[in-house]
Amino acid sequence: MSNPEAPPASSSSAEKRQPRQSRLVKAALACARLGQFDVTVRNVSETGIGGQAPFPLHIGERITVFLPGHEPMLGTVRWVAGNRFGIETDKAVETTKLRAVHGGGTAAAHATAGFAIIPPPTAPARRPALVTGVSRPVQFGRNLGQGKQ
Repeated sequence: MSNPEAPPASSSSAEKRQPRQSRLVKAALACARLGQFDVTVRNVSETGIGGQAPFPLHIGERITVFLPGHEPMLGTVRWVAGNRFGIETDKAVETTKLRAVHGGGTAAAHATAGFAIIPPPTAPARRPALVTGVSRPVQFGRNLGQGKQ
């Protein structure tokens, strides 16, 4: 429970959290200890990203962040909880670029796929086991008359 009379955790505007935007984005990180690896980014702000890696990162570790639509940028791991992490980036994350790359905004003309309705074929499909117009007797079970001689 929160105490409405409690003072805010930080009164400095520099230490206040930036507004987060929920995103589900595949990205990559790289560091000297682990090399390059894929991660899932779950939220972004102007000053950083939060997500999940295949293994735990270390607080204070310097990381290269590879986000779609962005040049590689450096960042620092600020918090870790299991495989989840928060990274403060040295450069601003442009959330509009992420939105455009992942379909949340208008895509570039060269990125849109062509779409056409194709009419069904005019010739009937060949189905060798299907004979039309002929009625065959239906048998269920085995025929007791067969097999005895």
